[in-house]
Amino acid sequence: MPDRDDGFRTIRGYELIEKSLHLTASMEDYLEMIFRLCRHKGYTRISDVAAALHVQPPSASNMIHKLTETGYVEYEKYGVVLLSQKGAEMGKYLLERHHIIEDFLNIIGVNQNVLIETEKIEHNLSPGTVLCIDLLVEWLKNTPAWSQYLENCGQKTKQE
Repeated sequence: MPDRDDGFRTIRGYELIEKSLHLTASMEDYLEMIFRLCRHKGYTRISDVAAALHVQPPSASNMIHKLTETGYVEYEKYGVVLLSQKGAEMGKYLLERHHIIEDFLNIIGVNQNVLIETEKIEHNLSPGTVLCIDLLVEWLKNTPAWSQYLENCGQKTKQE
């Protein structure tokens, strides 16, 4: 009989297994922001990305070069940053994932540092898990008893 713990690894171990499919958390943050910025004009600039992420332009430039090498963005020195089709698809998914996790945290009653908590969680979930959370969020939104339950929990907490 195999040991139940044979498959257990550290989070880094799982990351190494999925390395070929995995962008780093930082790459995901940049790609998500580039997608957000490109929605308005169809392109963005390194200075806009740097300002939006509160990083220095050379840092943004380095990451955009990495994303160019991986085929997610198209960029020429001193030019505009454009998303490739692959980058647009991934950027859209990353933004949707962000909103799903943020909605989940809001609906379960997290009311402090939701953005920070979302950032901590979103990079560590598989697409299948995100889909399950999305389904749960939609169900909870449409379940009046859930809102009543949260209200009752809040009242008990306030009374204690």
